[in-house]
Amino acid sequence: MQVVRITAPDHSGTFFNQSALVDRHNNVITCSVTSQANHSSTVLFDMKHGLVCYKPDNQNTCFLRKMEGSDYDNVNSLLNVSLQQVNQFWLMGNETHRHSEYLGVIAGSQVDTSTLQKPIQDLCQQSSVYWTKRADGPGRQRLIYFCIDICFPSNICVSVCFYYLPE
Repeated sequence: MQVVRITAPDHSGTFFNQSALVDRHNNVITCSVTSQANHSSTVLFDMKHGLVCYKPDNQNTCFLRKMEGSDYDNVNSLLNVSLQQVNQFWLMGNETHRHSEYLGVIAGSQVDTSTLQKPIQDLCQQSSVYWTKRADGPGRQRLIYFCIDICFPSNICVSVCFYYLPE
């Protein structure tokens, strides 16, 4: 296992820290993103099972989605950095490519935690777990739950926002 620390600016230009724990044996990368207010959220990429799990700070909730091609590309950039034994690097705001991704919580999609694989079970123990799907963005009637910025060594930052879809 190896830890890679990334420092990057968020949308407002304020810096946040991100560390990634790379577990090659289990094909899992766990990113912890800490804001200036010292709030940490966790994003787990389980490449073996093709899942991404998001655990927001101070909530007993996890959100799941299936990995897509871009997720594999981004995660591989973290693997390549850890191969080079780099412990820390900085991304400059003018060098990064940013995009936003909206995920809506699927109504009635609560998952039995015992059916999940070990890395996700460990992250989400004693939490509610919900499936999500990609959405166009929150409508006026929808409540944004939280947003998290994730940056990768390939100079790509993704802002992921969650909200509940109406029934």
